[in-house]
Amino acid sequence: MKPYILLISIAAILVCGFVFRSSGPGNDWPEYNGNGERNHFSTLTQINKDNIGQLKVAWTYTSGGADTTSNRSQMQCNPIVVEGVLYGVSAGTQAFAVHAATGKEIWKTTFTDNGGTTSRGVTYWSDNKTKRIFFGAGKWLYALDAVTGKAISDFGENGRINLKEGITRPGADDYVLSNTPNTIYKNLIIVGTRVNENETALLGDIRAYDVVSGKKIWTFHTIPAKGERGYETWLKQPARQHIGGANSWAGMAIDRKRGIVYIPTGSAAYDFYGGNRPGNNLFANCLLALDAATGKLIWHYQLVHHDIWDRDPPCPPNLVTVRHQGKTVDAVVQITKQGYIFVFDRVTGKPLFPIKETTFPGTGVPGEKPSPTQPIPTLPIPFTRQSFTEKNLNNFVADRDSLAGLIRKSRTGSAYIPIGFDMTIFYPGTDGGAQWGGAATDPEGILYVPAKEIPVYTSLVRKTIVDNKGNVGGAKLYQLHCASCHGADKTGNHDGSYPSLVNIEKRVSENQIRQLLTKGRGMMPAFSHISETERGAIIDFLLGKNSEVKVANAPKSEVPYQHTGYNRWYDRNGYPVSQPPWGTLTAVDLNTGRHRWQVPLGEYKELTMKGIPPTGTDNYGGPLVTASGLIFIAASRDEQFRVFDKQTGKILWTAALPAAGYATPSTYSVNGKQYVVIACGGGKLNTKSGDKFVAFALP
Repeated sequence: MKPYILLISIAAILVCGFVFRSSGPGNDWPEYNGNGERNHFSTLTQINKDNIGQLKVAWTYTSGGADTTSNRSQMQCNPIVVEGVLYGVSAGTQAFAVHAATGKEIWKTTFTDNGGTTSRGVTYWSDNKTKRIFFGAGKWLYALDAVTGKAISDFGENGRINLKEGITRPGADDYVLSNTPNTIYKNLIIVGTRVNENETALLGDIRAYDVVSGKKIWTFHTIPAKGERGYETWLKQPARQHIGGANSWAGMAIDRKRGIVYIPTGSAAYDFYGGNRPGNNLFANCLLALDAATGKLIWHYQLVHHDIWDRDPPCPPNLVTVRHQGKTVDAVVQITKQGYIFVFDRVTGKPLFPIKETTFPGTGVPGEKPSPTQPIPTLPIPFTRQSFTEKNLNNFVADRDSLAGLIRKSRTGSAYIPIGFDMTIFYPGTDGGAQWGGAATDPEGILYVPAKEIPVYTSLVRKTIVDNKGNVGGAKLYQLHCASCHGADKTGNHDGSYPSLVNIEKRVSENQIRQLLTKGRGMMPAFSHISETERGAIIDFLLGKNSEVKVANAPKSEVPYQHTGYNRWYDRNGYPVSQPPWGTLTAVDLNTGRHRWQVPLGEYKELTMKGIPPTGTDNYGGPLVTASGLIFIAASRDEQFRVFDKQTGKILWTAALPAAGYATPSTYSVNGKQYVVIACGGGKLNTKSGDKFVAFALP
């Protein structure tokens, strides 16, 4: 061993004169959401109901990279802990390692080609000889030495794999990344990706690579090729040539004993119109059970047929054991944005509770052919309300009469109403219900799920791009490529998820805008699929230089419509228009399908001070449940970290965070001391950005 590596290795296990000992797997948090079952569960019990009031900050690590000027950076990382070392991802999308008992930095990467993406963490692998960290950054999947943080040169090409290779198709863009930690099975790393959600999306194939060499071992086509199962569900062929998406962006769960990996897949792109992809569209919007060694399909269930609502499953499934009809059953559970819970036998794919193919009335826009039915579970009971009408406006909403008038003219009242030219209301909203933070489960078969219940509205409008000479101006290019997120008037959306572009020239330079359009950043994809001239026309429009710049070769499209934005519905006072609770935490008994309790998650203090019971808030991030009966969760926009009693839903402890914790906490033990750590990145829901990881422990 080289001397400098030996010194780093010693530093990785020694600090303050003592050796870190984890003394068993139950003391670590070795994988995303705690384990391969993605259960967010820990057997640790040192922190319990009797001493929770004594919990204090043990250490804080400043990871770097926070955008404190415009508050656009986030941290969604669920850090892992292995043998006394904590691995995570900074606000600036750099992987790092710190001592888990002190927060003292061991190493941090300095990658410049990282796509500016928001990462949910890293993946660890070891063969007891070497230790590797796999880190998705932009289009690259890096293999890092876990001791030094250096890229392992003989993995892939100089330590990384280009995830775009193998998923290209005609007309697709370059946007691909792996921002959710991937899944290890023996010597394989099974990789899902995020791709664009527009018609220029790359293919969503799932792939497995050798963890040592980086060689691709198998591929599963989520949009089938000719001769493959599911090909007939795409009535316009060849689908792989003109449709993208159906990708696995949310993460996976693994049953290593049986060798089965469970993978939720996203919507086919474009998300809100499917006239160019008629049919049920397998294997989009599915829960897949694949042979982890070969990628062969074992079973599947499609959760949404022909999705035109962006209703892809938002998080990894949970693997849990339940009592069903007097028998013990190993189950896989998938929660959804709609508030539904699907429970299947893990081996056979048979639903444990009946699922009814339900007819939903409503016609689509010209060219659209919605599925006549959708699968609705009879049990478990949904963890969100399912309908929003004017009767569901909150009691103190501003401008009630005008809002009620809008609702009366809208398409609303039930799930799966096709989007029309009139305002169409999603309830719960396009991003939940459940969201990427997912749910926790315990050995008793109880599921603990955070959710939000805020209506979102949108509509479809016809694209009017070219003039009668076949040219297109910057204003129309902006409407085509940017308005669905940033608004037709450039003002963004109310909760800050998509920022205002008004007076953007006062905040960033023309060159910075050009770089952003070319390479993308965070939630924004690159616009590499359009010409430099077209990007220049958009920039001119944004800067007010000349909104009538014309370019030749106007973009061709099979999609005649675009949606009018992800409009999360708040009144002029800044509160959701729906009746509270706006954010909830629910305990669902998966043995019976019934709720045990539901409580608000988060509050607006100014409303509470007026005597209004806690309303809950919009939230992002997941829970952690421990064997001592505690549920740890941040997630809410009020920047609080809370502990709930898992038996009753009662709040036992709260602490203010330096920025909102839109992430899932982790817990672990070092030298007999239990810690709970949360990434405090903020940056969503109009809250300030941060870069701190804060760990709590008993004195």
